[in-house]
Amino acid sequence: MLERFRQFWTGFFSPVADGLLRLGVSPDAVTLVGTAGVCVGSLGFYPRGQLFLGTVVVTLFVFSDLVDGHMARVSGASSKWGAWLDSTLDRIGDGAIFGGLVLWFGGGGDDPVLAAVALYCLVMGSVTSYARARAESLGMQAKGGIAERADRLVAVLVMTGLSDLFNLPLLLTVTLWALAVANTITVFQRAMLVRRQALALDPPDHR
Repeated sequence: MLERFRQFWTGFFSPVADGLLRLGVSPDAVTLVGTAGVCVGSLGFYPRGQLFLGTVVVTLFVFSDLVDGHMARVSGASSKWGAWLDSTLDRIGDGAIFGGLVLWFGGGGDDPVLAAVALYCLVMGSVTSYARARAESLGMQAKGGIAERADRLVAVLVMTGLSDLFNLPLLLTVTLWALAVANTITVFQRAMLVRRQALALDPPDHR
C-alpha cells in the first residue's frame, strides 16, 4: 500500500542523490551507511528505552533506500550485485529495528510477552521476504499480501516513536500484535499463491 508514495519521496530526495553522485559517492556506499545508521539508531537507543530518539535516527537513515536506488538508476550503475546488496542489508536493518525492541522489552521494558511478540515479528518478517525471494528463484511470483515490508516498517517506526513521545505504550503494544497477525496472514497468502503456481506448472500425478 505504501509503495505508492515511493515516487514522491524519490523525487523529494533526488537533489541529495544527485549531489552525492557529483561528489563521487557510489550507491553501494549509501546503502552501507544507511544500514549502519539504522542499526546504530535502533540498537543504540531502543534497548535503553529511548524509543523516540532512536526512531528519529532510524527514520533519517531509512530514506537512504530511496537515495541509493535513484543514484543507481541515474548513474547507470544498477546491477545484480547492487540489488542483492540492497535486499540483504534491508534484512539486517529490519532485524536491528525489531531486535532493539526485543532487547528493550526483555530488559528495562520488563515485558517478556511483548519481547516474544517483537521477536515473532522479526522472524515472520524475514520469512515473508524469504518466501518471495525463494519463489522468484523458482520462476514464480510471491509478491503481495496485507503486510509488505514498507507497510511493516512505517507502522513500527511511527508507533514506536509516538508511543514514547506521548507516553502511550499501548500504541506500540497494539502495533506489534497487529504486525504479528498481519505477518502470519501475509506468509499464508504467499504460500497459497506459490502453491497455485506450482500446481499449474507441475500438476500432481494421480496415477
